[in-house]
Amino acid sequence: VQLQASGGGLVQAGGSLRLSCTASGSIFSINGMGWYRQAPGKQRELVASITGGSKTNYVDSVKGRFTISRDNAKNTVYLQMNSLQPEDTAVYYCNADVRVSSAVYRPQDFWGQGTLVTVSS
Repeated sequence: VQLQASGGGLVQAGGSLRLSCTASGSIFSINGMGWYRQAPGKQRELVASITGGSKTNYVDSVKGRFTISRDNAKNTVYLQMNSLQPEDTAVYYCNADVRVSSAVYRPQDFWGQGTLVTVSS
């Protein structure tokens, strides 16, 4: 299973970006999906997550500004980021819990390669 993330870039404070992450390969089903970020010198943190039933969760610092969604037909998770601030600058990673076949009940954890988001003041 591979996760391919895209959509990062350079944006001014107050701007918007939309991240996408598509899973491909041996996929029977995908449970939870999420976006994490890691800023220079800081630990990786969970930004937003979405369950298979589309229940969402956000870190407090992005509530009201970021929206996570998923397209199950495309095995894709999105992160719409509005009102971006310099403190949102980080490498953003997508994550997915994947059942790789009907014979394997325990989902496995996969990560994308990361996409850099830089917000200038």
